[in-house]
Amino acid sequence: MQNQQRSQLEFVVLMAALMSIVAVSIDAVLPALPIIGNYLSSLGDVENQKIITLIFLGLGVGQLIFGPLSDSFGRKPMVYFGFGVFVIASIICITTKNFEMMLFGRILQGIGLSSPRTMCIAIVRDSYNGDHMAKILSIVVMTFILVPVVAPMLGQFLLFQFGWKSIFTFNLAFGFLVLIWFWRRQPETLHKEYKKSFSLSIFKTGTIAFFKIKSAIIYTLLSGFITGSFMVYLSTSQQIFQQQYDLAEYFPYIFASLAITIGLATYFNSLLVMRFGMKNLVNIALIAFIIISLLYVLLHWSGKNPSIEVLLLFLSLQFASVAFLFGNLRALAMEPLGHIAGIGSALNGFISTVMAVPIANYIGSFVKDSVVPLFIGFVVCGVISIVLFYFNSSTLRKLLKTV
Repeated sequence: MQNQQRSQLEFVVLMAALMSIVAVSIDAVLPALPIIGNYLSSLGDVENQKIITLIFLGLGVGQLIFGPLSDSFGRKPMVYFGFGVFVIASIICITTKNFEMMLFGRILQGIGLSSPRTMCIAIVRDSYNGDHMAKILSIVVMTFILVPVVAPMLGQFLLFQFGWKSIFTFNLAFGFLVLIWFWRRQPETLHKEYKKSFSLSIFKTGTIAFFKIKSAIIYTLLSGFITGSFMVYLSTSQQIFQQQYDLAEYFPYIFASLAITIGLATYFNSLLVMRFGMKNLVNIALIAFIIISLLYVLLHWSGKNPSIEVLLLFLSLQFASVAFLFGNLRALAMEPLGHIAGIGSALNGFISTVMAVPIANYIGSFVKDSVVPLFIGFVVCGVISIVLFYFNSSTLRKLLKTV
């Protein structure tokens, strides 16, 4: 029993480490955005946000490639291939002197990193199901959240000591270590009965099968709106705290404190999901998400930013509700997709991410000298999400029975 517990612990930490390569590649760069922009002659802060948002575009597109292929060739080979793409992309980012080429490198980084991100979820789905799967995903996400706690501080340290290019070099080194661990300790999880002979038709048949499952579509759309609203914060956080609040030296610590909030809430989700179920927790979290953001908009409609303490209080409450949504929405979408876990995970990630990028870019363009547009974006995304959630008739019927 002890060996099984230790094995599951290693599995969870390894899956979190795979996803953490993505987090380090995003969050460690945040403190360096103005310097990278100046070095590459960008047009300003709004343009610099694309260094963050466009890696998500690559993450979304890449999943469509690696997810279906993993159903034929296995999960592990796709992780290796994706990391090879990430290496090439990182070299482009380190060596370029052109802002557009940097953006291309970031998209390519996202494509490469989409492999470990997608395979992590597919591997968890291969190994668990139901609320137990949601619990494991919550723990994986909670461990994964620890990376954004330290990533901006690490990025700022590397920036000041060795320059911004060292951040990309560190990402490569960290990725190699995780890849070696994965190669040595993680067995292939693709079930033989689910393995498909490779042909271009698997993309078509898998996609058709996915779009026949109403609940998978709805929860994927929900993930897109919630991810999009959160991505606005990621892409504008440096601008908000360093420029609007003039707290550049404290930015990594502020970012870390909010990441800890998400981590703690995700941990509580892992404890509660087995008792209350995913759908009930999503329902409560969506209501909280809307109320918190709407309250902020009503209190600060003038556009004048409140004190940093008030802002952090609202963001902490907001992200606590987000933490109850991320893992549960992904698990709800993946639950009926065990027979197409690879392409199912890919389509789920692709649709939600491709939705999120334009949402983040559009809302982020309004976040210039006030945080209010950020919370207006939260309200809009939250209202659309809860309407979609109740549109799912099976969810509505189950909720009515519990009342």
